[in-house]
Amino acid sequence: MARRNNKRQIFEHIEVIDAGAKGKTVAKAPDGRVVFLPNAVPGDVVDVQTFKKRTAYYEGKAIKFHTLSDKRTEPKCEHFGVCGGCKWQHMDYKYQLEFKQKEVTNNLVRIGHLELPEVSPILGSAEHYFYRNKMEFSFSDSRWLTQEEVDSDKDLGDRNALGFHIPGMWDKILNINKCWLQEDPSNDIRNAVREFSIKHGLDFFNTRQQTGLLRTMMIRTSSTGDLMVVVQFFKEDKDKRVLLLDFIAESFPQITSLQYIINSKANDTIYDQDVICYKGNDHIFEEMEGLRFKINAKSFYQTNSNQAYELYKITRDFAGLKGDELVYDLYTGTGTIAQFVAKQAKFVVGVEAVPDAIKAAKENAQLNDITNVDFYVGDMKNVFNTDFITKNGQPDVIITDPPRDGMHKNVVQQILNIAPDKIVYVSCNSATQARDLALMKDIYKITKTQAVDMFPQTHHVENVVLLEKRNSSDL
Repeated sequence: MARRNNKRQIFEHIEVIDAGAKGKTVAKAPDGRVVFLPNAVPGDVVDVQTFKKRTAYYEGKAIKFHTLSDKRTEPKCEHFGVCGGCKWQHMDYKYQLEFKQKEVTNNLVRIGHLELPEVSPILGSAEHYFYRNKMEFSFSDSRWLTQEEVDSDKDLGDRNALGFHIPGMWDKILNINKCWLQEDPSNDIRNAVREFSIKHGLDFFNTRQQTGLLRTMMIRTSSTGDLMVVVQFFKEDKDKRVLLLDFIAESFPQITSLQYIINSKANDTIYDQDVICYKGNDHIFEEMEGLRFKINAKSFYQTNSNQAYELYKITRDFAGLKGDELVYDLYTGTGTIAQFVAKQAKFVVGVEAVPDAIKAAKENAQLNDITNVDFYVGDMKNVFNTDFITKNGQPDVIITDPPRDGMHKNVVQQILNIAPDKIVYVSCNSATQARDLALMKDIYKITKTQAVDMFPQTHHVENVVLLEKRNSSDL
C-alpha cells in the first residue's frame, strides 16, 4: 500500500492541457504525474500548489496565472469560484461542449473498448443561463465567510444565509444574492424571504445543533407559467409559519402552488415527509408536444425543460418506432419518455423503483388519455425477471434511462436474455454507460451515439446510444 504523502509542493509554469472528470482540469507535474485542478482552464499556464499526493496523481490548485487561455470567458456570477455549482462558467461555451463531447467519446472507447460509428456532434443548449426549472436553497444561521471576512476586524453582523452548500461542507451555506440558473422570479423570492425572515426574527437552521425554524426552500417553474414554492420548517410554530407563508403569497401572487413541510428529522430529504398545500394547487404542470405532466413537490422531472424535449426527441428518433412495437421503458421515472413515445408504439411498459413516481406516471397517462401504456413499481433487478417478460410479452425495443450508477449487472443480463432488436440507452454518466455497453458488445453493435448538453456551465453531460443486434457479418 502506497504511503500517502500530503506534503505540499509548488510547481511553476505548468500548462493546463485538458479537462477531466468532475469538472476539474488536468496538467502534468514535472515528475510525470497528472495534476487535477479545480480553478483553471485548458490553455492556462499556471503555478500550482498541491494539497494531496497519490501514487499516480496530485490534487492542487492554481495559485498564480502566467498566461490566460484563449478558451476563457468572464464568469457572469458574482459567486463563481466559491459556490461550486457552475464550475465551468469561466470557459467559453463552445469549448465546454468540446470537452463534454471528448469525455463521452473517451469513456466509450477507453472504458468500454467499444467500436463507435461516426459520432454525431453534441447538441448544445439554446439557453446557457436561467435554464433550470427547479432549485433548492438551504437556510443557515452561520453563513460561509470569505477569507477576507475571516481576516477582517470588522463586525460581520448578520450571519444568516439562504443559498447553497459549499462543496464538501455539509453544514456551511453560501448566501446567494443572484443565481444565474433559474429564471425570475426565483432570485426575487429567495431574497425577499431571507430579508423578511431576518426582519421578523425567524430563526434560520443550525445543522450541527439541529436548532432553528427555517430549513430549506424549493422553487419550481414551468413552461406553462406555473410556479411552485415549498418551504421546509424544522418544527411547527404556527404563528411564524403563517406569517412567512402569507408574506410569500401576498408578495408573489403569481405563485400557483405554495406548500410547506414540517421536518424534525436529522436530514432534510422530503421523500418520507408529508407535503401540505397552503395555497393554490399541490402540483404544477409541464407541457411537451401537447402532453401535460403533473408535477408535485416530490416528482422527478428533467431540470432543463427545453433541452429535455430535445433529449426525448433524439431517444424517440433512435428507437425508430413504426407503430407495431412493444416497448419496455426501464427506469421510467414518472413515465415521461414512455408517454412521449407511446403514440408511435403498439404498447409501452414502464418500470420504476419509486412508488410515488409510478403513481404520477399513471395519473399523467390518464390525464393525457394514453391507454397503450402500463407501469410497474419495483427494484429493477428484482422485478425485471422471466415472469415479468411472460406476463408483458417479448419487447421489440428497450429504452433504458438508469441513474448515475448505471444498470445492475442482473438487469444487463436479463436484457441480453431477452435480446430485443434495438436498445436505446440514455445516460447521465457515460462512464457507467460504457461499462454496461461493454457487457453487451458481443451481441449488439452501436449504430448511433449522440451527446446532449443539459447543464451548461457545468461538466455534466447526457449521452444517447442506439444498439442494434449484430448479424453474422458483424461476428
